Amino acid sequence: MAAVREFALPDLGEGLTEAEIVRWLVEVGDVVAVDQPVVEVETAKAMVEVPCPYAGVVTARFGEEGTELPVGAALLTVAVGAGSPAEGGAGSGGSARSGGPAASGEQGPEGSRAPAAGGGATDGAAGEGSGNVLVGYGTGAPPARRRRVRPATGFGARGTTGAGRAPAAPGDTRSRNGSRPGSGSGRTGYGGTGFREPGAETGPGSTAGPVRGAAPGPGTAGTAGADGGAAGTDGRGGPVAVISPLVRRLAREHGLDLRQLAGSGPEGLILRADVESAVRRAAGRTGPAAPATAPETPARVEPRTAGAGAAGGAEPPSSAARTGTSPATAAAGRGLRSERIPLRGVRGAVADKLSRSRREIPDATTWVDADATELLAARSAMNTPGRPKVSLPALLARICTAALAEYPELNSTVDTAAREVVRLPAVHLGFAAQTDRGLMVPVIRDAHTLGAAALSEEFARLTESARAGRLTPAELTGGTFTLNNYGVFGVDGSTPIINHPEAAMLGVGRIAPKPWVHRGELAVRQVVQLSFTFDHRVCDGGTAGGFLRHVADCIEQPALLLRTL
Repeated sequence: MAAVREFALPDLGEGLTEAEIVRWLVEVGDVVAVDQPVVEVETAKAMVEVPCPYAGVVTARFGEEGTELPVGAALLTVAVGAGSPAEGGAGSGGSARSGGPAASGEQGPEGSRAPAAGGGATDGAAGEGSGNVLVGYGTGAPPARRRRVRPATGFGARGTTGAGRAPAAPGDTRSRNGSRPGSGSGRTGYGGTGFREPGAETGPGSTAGPVRGAAPGPGTAGTAGADGGAAGTDGRGGPVAVISPLVRRLAREHGLDLRQLAGSGPEGLILRADVESAVRRAAGRTGPAAPATAPETPARVEPRTAGAGAAGGAEPPSSAARTGTSPATAAAGRGLRSERIPLRGVRGAVADKLSRSRREIPDATTWVDADATELLAARSAMNTPGRPKVSLPALLARICTAALAEYPELNSTVDTAAREVVRLPAVHLGFAAQTDRGLMVPVIRDAHTLGAAALSEEFARLTESARAGRLTPAELTGGTFTLNNYGVFGVDGSTPIINHPEAAMLGVGRIAPKPWVHRGELAVRQVVQLSFTFDHRVCDGGTAGGFLRHVADCIEQPALLLRTL
């Protein structure tokens, strides 16, 4: 007998807590195999295709494209057949969904199934389990949680005569994905499991079909039809049928009570279209809106307001309150409309990291001009026909690693808890790359061991991956020093913000022809401005100045690098 399994957004690693749905790769009714990618999501670090650990038929999808979901929120449900690998780990929840041990005809007493539940799969499915290693699920299913079916009614109770899902107790404040407020993502298993067995958890988090074998509680037949027709309308302070933060924010901005809305999604889920429809209905009840260019005439409103206030003892609500819109939205409607852009994804991650850097790091910046004419000539000599090209960023990176060997205190981080400066043995060089998704900082591992040609290859590979959105979280983390070439934007200087938790960043401006005193004579030379921002906790100005001067000397006299070969 088929069982419905819920697949939740797994923990994608690197401390990520949410992801945005970019594109669904399957439709409701499609047949999926184990480890088949079902959705493409965008995290704060990269684009990721999420594979499903179940084989079966997709019965529901949760979240539209563009919706941001927290880790642990339901992505989709899959109807798994009796011979599916996912059947083995149902545990006690599986018996609740399938009507108990006797329903399969092969299962013994509940205790005899305990090893299968703990092991995560039966012998027949051991070779067909998920081979993925995303945090939260992998080659074995997690141990199922045992939960008691609560007979009381609450949000999500459906149908009559107990044919709907098993209702949750009124005090049960679990969200739709099965987690409780303040309890994290609601995942189970080692390291936080990215999926659950819905049969092991009934109540609002369960999105599968009816629970057979569970007797309805007292009054269920009479109250489920009246209270359960629209999820979240019981008015008792229970959870609301919303899984999208975007829907909640939209309702909050327009002053709508989600408990008064009937959802049109699966199992009464409130969708964005439901909120927008409610906003339009609220606006229609207040009459036709005035033209945007016509100013309001308070002369006709003030007498009614004053009279009502005197008679009722309280001032009536404003027009913004009557229409269910926020004051900012109502004010914007009389003129130019402001635009609100959510800080999420890459933009949100950049904002958080730069803000933290400004809060925690006492940085200082020093800068110097350097004559890059000889460096450009050396690069031209390297790039002979028939040989791999050496890029200018690669030469600058090679100069950085040589300077860090002379000043190793700048390749460090500060452990604020222990009040210690940690000097790092390897140079993992990050470089700023501007992409359509925003600023990204790919990391070249062990850059101190690479020559100019190998560095050129790494720059090209990581830059292409960044622009294509294919960078993995591992390629975006772990940097110890950052090189920022903002000269590509045609500017000379900048005071860069340190990439927390690093201790320093070198900024390189554009290389432009300028008058320069060369060998005692005024000449036109190719001049570049260098700016160096450092954490004043790890060193003083003398060390920072020595590092920057070493970099400038190597740019002006590339032959100095021969000493480090």
